[in-house]
Amino acid sequence: MNIALIIAGGSGARMNQDIPKQFLTVNERPVIVYTLEAFEKHPEIDAIAVVCIEGWEHVLRAYAKQFNITKLQWVIPGGESGQSSIRNGIFELEKNCEDGDMVLIHDAIRPMVSAEIISDCLRVAYACGNAITAIPCAEAMLETQDGSCSDGCYPRERLRRTQTPQAFRLGEIAQIHREAIEKGITNSVASCTLMIELGRKVYFSSGSEKNIKLTTLDDIDIFKALLAEKRSDWLKG
Repeated sequence: MNIALIIAGGSGARMNQDIPKQFLTVNERPVIVYTLEAFEKHPEIDAIAVVCIEGWEHVLRAYAKQFNITKLQWVIPGGESGQSSIRNGIFELEKNCEDGDMVLIHDAIRPMVSAEIISDCLRVAYACGNAITAIPCAEAMLETQDGSCSDGCYPRERLRRTQTPQAFRLGEIAQIHREAIEKGITNSVASCTLMIELGRKVYFSSGSEKNIKLTTLDDIDIFKALLAEKRSDWLKG
């Protein structure tokens, strides 16, 4: 079984909004609904679980009903950090699923994830054991000690910018989180960094510059522009 684990446990403080950014409405649709619909419509996704910020669970279920998200099976409480929220989701899935099931961990605030990205993530994960959606680094990368100046650079061809989804066998990612607890690792940036911190190798699948993460209000403007482009392409077709 292929399960989408959507992480919607953050408060979105950098948006300076009264509601969590995953529940902001853009073009008469909440951000999280765009994300859920991407996995709902994908033929290889069998079920969806959402790790949800406390107090918004009923809103999430109402949106799922309103927008016909039939694959949503589990709504799980969020944690104090991204790592603990993912862990909550993984440990809950363990109670209901098999170790060999594939889990695609995805940010709720990446609503432009495409079917092609999801498919390639699954392809690589089944071939290699895991998959990290990523894109090449196009910018010049400078090293700094104080944040204000630099006298060194890093070869950009050796870097990848990671995105989500990130796919793992359920049994393996659960074991990774147990090892992290034992070793006192509590705030790793992402599932891929946690894997590397614990000595595992990760493999890349294809991402996209359009697969943006909505972190600031500027990102919302970019998201609106991408939606307008998508609608224009649909009308032309």
